[in-house]
Amino acid sequence: MMQQVGDEAPIRVGLLLLPQFSMMALASASEPLRAANRLSNRSLYEWSLLSEEGGIITSSSGFETRTLSIGDAPRLDRLFVVASLDIESKRPKRILQYLQKLATTGMPLGALSTGTFILARAGLLLGKRCTLHWEAIPQFAEEFPDIEVTRELYVRDGNRWTCAGGTAAIDLMLAQISGDSGAKLAADTAEQFLHTRIRGPEEHQRMAVQWRYDIHDARLASAISIMEQNVEYIVAIDAVAKQSGLSTRQLERLWHQHFEMTPQRFYLNVRLNEARRLIKESSDTIASIALRCGFVSASHLGSAYRRFFGNPPSDERRKSDRP
Repeated sequence: MMQQVGDEAPIRVGLLLLPQFSMMALASASEPLRAANRLSNRSLYEWSLLSEEGGIITSSSGFETRTLSIGDAPRLDRLFVVASLDIESKRPKRILQYLQKLATTGMPLGALSTGTFILARAGLLLGKRCTLHWEAIPQFAEEFPDIEVTRELYVRDGNRWTCAGGTAAIDLMLAQISGDSGAKLAADTAEQFLHTRIRGPEEHQRMAVQWRYDIHDARLASAISIMEQNVEYIVAIDAVAKQSGLSTRQLERLWHQHFEMTPQRFYLNVRLNEARRLIKESSDTIASIALRCGFVSASHLGSAYRRFFGNPPSDERRKSDRP
């Protein structure tokens, strides 16, 4: 049950930042708390920025933020882990132990964006539903096959809150404000950010396919969704057509009409763009990325990648590793 706010002391919220954390997620989480304080003319919330060692920590966009060490953290009522890029390599022993210790007290713990990986690596999501940023869901499902992961904006399961990050953190915090102080304050807080509709947790993260590709045919949208959801294990085009309510010939004709390419080429582009994202944002080997994107080997990916982007995957990785 959420703590109720009357004339009690402020609710103390910890925001635990990992290197290359998302500044968008941090702002989306902290600003609603600030606005709730201002609108209520009371200190409903206090928050602390924490990191493993304290001092300056840098966001994925290069902004530097001063933090307290987890060893110097004040007494907290809730804590959220905020992360973003390079989550594959992040297994900070002190932070995992710190989270495990907090969990023994029954404290509500949450995660924004890829911070969900950290809660899972601490063993704190066993038997729980959770969510995280849509780009990282396949990787999370591979690492934690026994944890139920969804594409929802945020998930509350008991005293665990997980969130897709970005602006979805606004909706998560508005839900907390509503539980603490009522729906009226949550709605007033949302209006401060021109957030005209408080989204429910069950809403999905990605913009609808129709909007992203400017198409109005539901059958085409269905086919694209099938391709995007099956990057590692490729679905045959005739099966894509059948699942979308089309014949293979109809699908090919519509694809040429809307995209001026074959559906096979479009599907390959989807897989290559996912490979490029992983090369730039993860530390996985090229061979591993190739398999995750439906290519039989690193050389198979490399030849397709070079034809599409004009340079090999190794060059892409070197560029992304530059300071």
